[in-house]
Amino acid sequence: DDQHGTAIISGAAMLNGLKVVGKKIDEVKVVVSGAGAAAISCVNLWCDLGVKRENITICDSKGVIYVGRPGGMDETKARYAQNTDKRTLGEALVGADIFLGLSAAGVVKQDMVVQMADKPMVFALANPTPEIMPELVKEVRPDAIIATGRSDYVNQVNNVLCFPFIFRGALDVGATRITEEMKLASVRAIAELAEAEATDEVAMAYPGRDLNFGPEYLIPTPFDPRLIVKIAPAVAQAAIDSGVATRPITDWAAYRAKLSEFVYHTGVGMRAIFQAARQAKGKRIIFAEGEDERVLRATQVIIEEKFARPILIGRPGVIEHRLEKAKLRIKPGVDFDIVNPESDERYRECWTAYHKAMARQGITPAIAKESMRRKPTVIGAMLLKLGYADGLICGMTGQYSHHLGVINQIIGKRTGVSTL
Repeated sequence: DDQHGTAIISGAAMLNGLKVVGKKIDEVKVVVSGAGAAAISCVNLWCDLGVKRENITICDSKGVIYVGRPGGMDETKARYAQNTDKRTLGEALVGADIFLGLSAAGVVKQDMVVQMADKPMVFALANPTPEIMPELVKEVRPDAIIATGRSDYVNQVNNVLCFPFIFRGALDVGATRITEEMKLASVRAIAELAEAEATDEVAMAYPGRDLNFGPEYLIPTPFDPRLIVKIAPAVAQAAIDSGVATRPITDWAAYRAKLSEFVYHTGVGMRAIFQAARQAKGKRIIFAEGEDERVLRATQVIIEEKFARPILIGRPGVIEHRLEKAKLRIKPGVDFDIVNPESDERYRECWTAYHKAMARQGITPAIAKESMRRKPTVIGAMLLKLGYADGLICGMTGQYSHHLGVINQIIGKRTGVSTL
């Protein structure tokens, strides 16, 4: 766990950090503080990911590990010994792109960080107190990307992100051992998930936090329910490809669905509904509260799963702004449609039909016109009634009874149905 888990998660953070700062993995200079099992496991995996061994400088309690250092060293350290005149951690950090700390609290000082390269990455992973506190780094290097092992700071390198999911994938294919390819697959799966849009569940678990890929979000959160569905299949596939699987998986869709049931307790009951939705693809579904971020995230999922063609009621400018803020990839007019209450061409048709149907309940032309501008559930119900959609989802805000009453008035009950 400590060795390979740290290597996998730090590797994912490193890959994504390089994307953010725009540096090439085979060119960056890495300085490591610590030469224990976890540190060596990290640098081994980082080399497999593309970091050049000659660009890695390791420092232990005696300073820089260099060729010919008095006192000798074990074979593991000797593999990373460098021909260099640098002897201290401070000297090694001059011009370094990445610092990886797996040593002790406070060994890195602010003046050392100042001398690092542009847009440095500081991974201070000592627990409970890191090699340098993030706020001290930011004081002198506001351009730095920081990761720690602590949950009270962004970019927590937490081994729970890969365990037990890597074992889930290995066990499901009967892997005889964990190969390097399986670890690399786990690294890449975690890195890719960080770039995906945060789900509603994740957003609610971290209120007020920016969960969009960037300097403060290099790796997913530990509570992301998609981790098992992302990592286990990647590891299983790597086990098959590397020849250590004794029970290869053939139906990957069924496997992913089964994994989802471990996280989403509604998985078994909803499976039939999901299948029916996929078979009915092309249906037009209106979302009354189209400006709500939860609706926008749901729309992303609907499009990815090819469940339906979403129609969102809302102001285009607001929807586009919130899509950009949430870093969602869906595009208005391409992936979904927008009904703008302020200028929709069906406005007259809708309000006149609403007035005609509800005149006996006191809905005057003026009220009908106002409702078709200001009341999304009324708008959605009328569009549904007039045949512009196949379904309506509403009620994200307000009272349930109010929305149900509107639906009952406009759509009504099916023949033979007496209760809602």
